Amino acid sequence: MTFPDAPTMRRNRFSVSLTFFICGFIYANWSTRLPRIQDTFALSNSHLGLVLLCVAVGSLCAMPLTGWLISKKGSKLTAVISLVSFSLILIVIPFLDVTWQLVVAFYWLGFFMGSLDVSMNAQAVLVEQRYQKPILSSFHAFFSVGVMIGALSSSFFAKYLDTLQAHFVIVSLLCVGLSLVVIPLLIDDSDAAQSSEGSHFLLPNKSMVWLGIIAFCAMLAEGSIADWSTNYLENSLKTHAYIAPIGLSIFSGTMTIGRFLGDKARAYFGDNKLLIMSSLMATVGLFFALAFNSYWLFFVGISAVGLGLATVVPIVFSQAGNNKNLPPGIGLAMVTTLGYLGFLVGPPIIGFLADWQDLRFGLFFVVFLLAVLSVLSKFK
Repeated sequence: MTFPDAPTMRRNRFSVSLTFFICGFIYANWSTRLPRIQDTFALSNSHLGLVLLCVAVGSLCAMPLTGWLISKKGSKLTAVISLVSFSLILIVIPFLDVTWQLVVAFYWLGFFMGSLDVSMNAQAVLVEQRYQKPILSSFHAFFSVGVMIGALSSSFFAKYLDTLQAHFVIVSLLCVGLSLVVIPLLIDDSDAAQSSEGSHFLLPNKSMVWLGIIAFCAMLAEGSIADWSTNYLENSLKTHAYIAPIGLSIFSGTMTIGRFLGDKARAYFGDNKLLIMSSLMATVGLFFALAFNSYWLFFVGISAVGLGLATVVPIVFSQAGNNKNLPPGIGLAMVTTLGYLGFLVGPPIIGFLADWQDLRFGLFFVVFLLAVLSVLSKFK
């Protein structure tokens, strides 16, 4: 196999890293404004959970379709379409009037987010193959950087320009501009896709299911913290609206550190040992964060969760994307779909549990799932 020259590889790596950043940045900006959206539409926790379930449905519809489309047309085309669409859909949300419109918008938000996730990870695997060493964790680090900066920007808008219209329009147009930088530098894999025999839907095999279950638990925790930590800080711990998004920023910050160090940690500890250590750290950290009525102690605990979860998904996605028994994009789509089932249905489940008891009780369900992840990692 021949690879391009080093400058081209660096440009490819930069473009894919920026794609991950944009995805995280957009995600943080809408998810941290969920309390405002909840108030605007007068939604209960369970009703907000149902709206978030539409994001899950949209993503789960998109992911298998995206894997098939990658095998037919390549990951660059799907990445370009989903990146631009995900950036633009944000403009629509603050101008809606009734709940059913919000439901439709969140479905398409989830659809484009799910499609982007599969296609950008497929691009990341291509870059990793060209570098011939583990680097997938670094791409996920840029997603976490995007979430961290997105949460901080959301905090800024909440304090100084507290209108969703201005906030979402500015973020959307900024991300469209960044997308124009990304597009020319992505890897064109359309020729390889057209020559692939894997242009049909396949059911996941045993190894993909196992990887998917691990991803499910980890991403359920990540999605629940992303969607509910701001709400928990603002409504349960009664912090100021401009302080509440900082919890997600801290979580994303420690996850970023863990992911930048993750490739070296994989080489030093090995995947199995690292998964066990990481899941235990996340379990203990979230338990600590929820055990006290202090937002400072919550920040301490959530920082451990971010560091613990940092390497789980990159390890799983790397193994799925490099599976030689499946067509390009298909294995990754399988595991991504199973993982994002947790990422996207977790928040609605938390909403129902919060209405049944309270939000702290709902988040303790995540502690239980992280403990399950620790057990699964041991027998991987």
